[in-house]
Amino acid sequence: MKKLLLIMTSIVMVTGFAFNVQADPAQDLRAFQDFYKKKFPDVQFDDFGNGIYALNKQLRDEWEITMEFPPYELTLDEGKRLFNKPFKNGKTYASCFKNGGKNIAQNYPYFDIKKGMVKTIELEINECRERNGEKPLKYKKGPIVAVSAYIHSMAQGKRTNVQVPNNPAALAAYNKGKEFFYARRGQLNFACIHCHGANAGMKVGGNILSPALGQTTHFPAYRAKWGAVGTIQRRYTGCNKQVRAKPFKAQGEEYRNLQYFHTYMSNGVPLNAPGTRF
Repeated sequence: MKKLLLIMTSIVMVTGFAFNVQADPAQDLRAFQDFYKKKFPDVQFDDFGNGIYALNKQLRDEWEITMEFPPYELTLDEGKRLFNKPFKNGKTYASCFKNGGKNIAQNYPYFDIKKGMVKTIELEINECRERNGEKPLKYKKGPIVAVSAYIHSMAQGKRTNVQVPNNPAALAAYNKGKEFFYARRGQLNFACIHCHGANAGMKVGGNILSPALGQTTHFPAYRAKWGAVGTIQRRYTGCNKQVRAKPFKAQGEEYRNLQYFHTYMSNGVPLNAPGTRF
């Protein structure tokens, strides 16, 4: 807690982001969302899920034209095919998820109290495969992203609804994710909040920095830089590299906890994945 207090105090001094380091998750959520509502008073709450396209009309117009023929369509079609393709034992991915995978993505990541860990959709896709005698897939890109994108697409419009149970292990995971989000790292000594908090809406290298609120709602997303659809943890890897920090392992504890906190902060924002970002 002392370490987290020092980190958060430093961030508050640099960014002006008022945040109570000893707040519970519900208090964190109110403070976090209030910050962005005040910073961008003309942006409707639901529109935060559209990132920079909620802030810049010219970019939004270009994006809306692109979305007439979304570049993720082939990946989404492949995800649907793979999701419904029987394993060798005759079962499909639908057998592993509640409601056959429909309208569940808004509740991810979640904390599995029995296993004592944060669970993401990608993690459970591979667990499903292994339970059914199939080899796990590589994370961040490829077939696992296609399946994840399809599962997310079945929950489009559902409002993010991540829960942090009143459980010591769950709260510890949440706070580790919170610490990661506010911790400086890498040779550039930046934290997530530096780019996507007080500096959200400003330009860096010709690119507009998106608000952290709503960032999780459109992943998996197609990014022009990738030329493909990728997971949010692939984006975390890229962010770490940009500040010249060593990335963590995909679906490792560090990124799962970060995704847990990061997604919780967007509770109430509708899902619109898969998304497109340039």
